[in-house]
Amino acid sequence: MPKITRLEDSQPARALWFDRPKFVYVNFIVEDSKDVQVDIQETKLIFSCKSADDTNIYNEIHFYDKVQALDSRERRYDRTINVMLRKKTENMAWPRLTKDAGKPVWLSVDFDNWRDWEQEEDDGMAEYERYADMLQSMSKGGSAPKMDDLDDLDDD
Repeated sequence: MPKITRLEDSQPARALWFDRPKFVYVNFIVEDSKDVQVDIQETKLIFSCKSADDTNIYNEIHFYDKVQALDSRERRYDRTINVMLRKKTENMAWPRLTKDAGKPVWLSVDFDNWRDWEQEEDDGMAEYERYADMLQSMSKGGSAPKMDDLDDLDDD
């Protein structure tokens, strides 16, 4: 892939990102993009294209953590260019996309797709533990639930 260079008159595209256990997603908002170039490296991403009005677009993101560059993908749509980055360390939440704590003005969290998946795992584990406790108490001589309301089903 040819090296992507930043042109002097370029401006950044607005970008939205969200986190999942195995992947980080970045969506660049550029309508009718052309000449799209995406260079995904282990520690950074370089994005370049032209917008519908021939504005030069350039974004460079140094990641919070490493990604698997060869197992990451991008796809161009009419209004966005979506990038799926496979995390090097799975099941580790990224508190931010960038290495630096300061957030670029063009980068925002995609709250429509954001989920606190770490919390979901904890909630699921708590529910499983309650279920296991219930089964254990039943096996220690607890009474089985009465099912006399099922007699009504036989009347049909």
